Amino acid sequence: MLVLLATLFISFPVIAKNNAAEQPLPQVRMETSEGVIEIMLRPDVAPETVENFLNYVESGFYQGTVFHRVIPGFMIQGGGFDPNLSRKDVNNPIQNEASPTLKNLRGTVAMARTSQPHSATSQFFINVVDNPYLNASDNPKKWGYAVFGKVTEGMGVVDAIARKQTGYSGGMADVPNDPIIIRSITVINNYDTSGK
Repeated sequence: MLVLLATLFISFPVIAKNNAAEQPLPQVRMETSEGVIEIMLRPDVAPETVENFLNYVESGFYQGTVFHRVIPGFMIQGGGFDPNLSRKDVNNPIQNEASPTLKNLRGTVAMARTSQPHSATSQFFINVVDNPYLNASDNPKKWGYAVFGKVTEGMGVVDAIARKQTGYSGGMADVPNDPIIIRSITVINNYDTSGK
């Protein structure tokens, strides 16, 4: 009887872990005026960041927003302004989950923020090249920018956006001359966003 109980206690965490592992990583489909981009998110590494992003996705927040900052050889940034460059109302900022193990490599998606490390809300960027200076480090003074996903399809679209002509508009530099609109972002797999 004691052996049986010991076996049950040992096996239970393994069963729980296996059930959690069965939950697929969430994937989203971003439809833009330039084409479709599909992204796999990483709640296993940045759970609060992914939850925050999916909350915006499910509320329809990103529909009609634009990529307002486009820099070739660096990144494309969006998710905070409408085509008139009016800033959208956002939820409270989230904790910075930048990790030295998840780096700002080409095709990764990370949270945009101000110089304050815990200021990210709705805006995100897609790295067009490897950007190691954006990575978190073991130095507590260097927070880095939290990567929370990776483009799985549509890097050609990302590159095309990065090549767009830009200028100065609405008090900001690097704004595409012709608006690049995010028409929608939707979850495309059976990921359970309830957190249960």
